[in-house]
Amino acid sequence: MTFMELAKNRFSERHFDPRPVEREKLDRILEAGRVAPTACNYQPQVVYAIQSPEAMAKARSTRASLYGCPVALLVCYDSDIVWRNPRDRCYEDYNAGEQDASIVAASMMFEAEELGIHSLWIRGFDSKDVIDAFGLPANHVPVMMLALGYPGEKSHPAHLHAKRKPLNDTVREL
Repeated sequence: MTFMELAKNRFSERHFDPRPVEREKLDRILEAGRVAPTACNYQPQVVYAIQSPEAMAKARSTRASLYGCPVALLVCYDSDIVWRNPRDRCYEDYNAGEQDASIVAASMMFEAEELGIHSLWIRGFDSKDVIDAFGLPANHVPVMMLALGYPGEKSHPAHLHAKRKPLNDTVREL
């Protein structure tokens, strides 16, 4: 399968099968995040693998919509080591942490799809709830959770999944 086929086939899973993700597949997914590009190669990402019943209960307590996934990855960045752009005159103390964490998460999401593991990008949570539930250090900034698992019997793309704007609506030539 080409990358374009993979990208078009992947969809946000909301009907996970409860069976666990094998350790070797999870390790490959995590490796895809480890080797993802980051600003100036600072690698500020911190990924928390949420799998135990206790950890999953904490994740659910944040009101994050996990849809019964057997494992979730909480993707954060370390604000102490993130690259900052000293030349940005519009955004004081601009840093690349959220971008870096998002690139890491996207890399893991596509590796999961390659392995037959479905995913759901989750950001509908309050960061304070996540910080409190997991006792995160102040310098670990939550960016998103990536729910992972095998598709359940009712698995299907959302009705708007394939609806995309034409390229000329999203790209501007300069």
